[in-house]
Amino acid sequence: MREIAEEELFVERVAALDLGKAGLEACLRLPHPDRPGRRLQEVRSYATTTARLLELADWLRCNQVTVVVMESTSDYWKGVYYLLEAEGFDCQLANAREVKNVPGRAKTDKADAVWLAKIAERGMFRPSLVHPEPIRRLRDFTRYRRSLIRDRTRERQRVEKLLEDAQIKLSSVISDLFGVSGRAMLDALAAGQRDPAALADLARASMRGKIAVLREALTGFFTDHHAMLLTMMLDNIDRLTAQVTVLEQRIEELVAPFCHQVEQLTTIPCVGRFTAAELIAELGVDMTRFPTAGHLVSWAKFCPNTHESAGKTKPKGRIKGNPWLAASIGNTIGALTRTPTFLGARYRRVARRRGKGKAMVAAGNSLLTSVYHLLSDPTTTYHDLGPYHHDTLINRDRRARHLAAALEAVTGQTILIRDGRAQIIDSQQAA
Repeated sequence: MREIAEEELFVERVAALDLGKAGLEACLRLPHPDRPGRRLQEVRSYATTTARLLELADWLRCNQVTVVVMESTSDYWKGVYYLLEAEGFDCQLANAREVKNVPGRAKTDKADAVWLAKIAERGMFRPSLVHPEPIRRLRDFTRYRRSLIRDRTRERQRVEKLLEDAQIKLSSVISDLFGVSGRAMLDALAAGQRDPAALADLARASMRGKIAVLREALTGFFTDHHAMLLTMMLDNIDRLTAQVTVLEQRIEELVAPFCHQVEQLTTIPCVGRFTAAELIAELGVDMTRFPTAGHLVSWAKFCPNTHESAGKTKPKGRIKGNPWLAASIGNTIGALTRTPTFLGARYRRVARRRGKGKAMVAAGNSLLTSVYHLLSDPTTTYHDLGPYHHDTLINRDRRARHLAAALEAVTGQTILIRDGRAQIIDSQQAA
């Protein structure tokens, strides 16, 4: 046995907040002025209005508090965190799952605040990632843009269901129902046009070759009842499109300080400017928060999970991470699935063996690894390894021996591999 010198993790002046919607409990723990090793503790209640929070900040400042810790309770932590951060305090956010109270203790708001303070002063938790204000503003706009796009997609799906209800089979003929030709026909239907021939004649460009099929598809029982609903749906779609356009202009302004990072990320296939803005909004540009690319991938929950008990590994499914980041990664991988790129080949290679779900996670892992290295080094550029990169890692001689052995087992022939070529040296007659 040998003696080990351990440095105790200890924050001298710490405050912990147990948050609610209307109020909070604040626990302050300080060193005792006369008795070394002992602590002073005080718990106070405050409302979560701005005036009361400023009183809380004055109380913490008078006691020279250096660290303020709070749980990530719903969205209630944001206003408190941002105000105290603006007041100059070192705020840390704790994941409620990691600081749960131990069994046997009373479960009250004050007891929770005391327990969180004791954990914080000993450094027994990992602070959650909270981005600086410029990234937070960008994130609000990128997330709302994605929400509006989802709403617009739902409205478009309602239009298609309405047409099916009226026996209008337009979506069976036109791939993009809201393209130039499709939108012209929808507007005419909403305006009162019912003649299939007149509606089909609104086709443009290549759709002109399908006029006969369009006339048949546009023959139904579209009534004024359907027209009224279609008008409202089209108005909603136009309104959402206009709002998305305004948001995109604002996102361009907010992401301008990170234009170099955007240019780096757009070198990845199928990553456009707004996808790059979403990645920056969710990950930030300071990769020093993650020691390695593996830490980033693990934080985003795009890595394999190992759950072992009694020597056996048991699958427990994929742990959900940041849903907004997962949506951006998923859309990008979805666009890459059929491209002749390394990420596309990786998806297809895993999908053949393990299914599309695991392939999405595997390709997302590789994409996030590339994003980490691009954001970590401003001089780094993306170089695609190509769709045949995995083939270059295969030992061809070993692969040839495996295939020869499999062929021998099926045909009963002896096969010799020499200079990369297969030769049959002995043939047996089939029984």
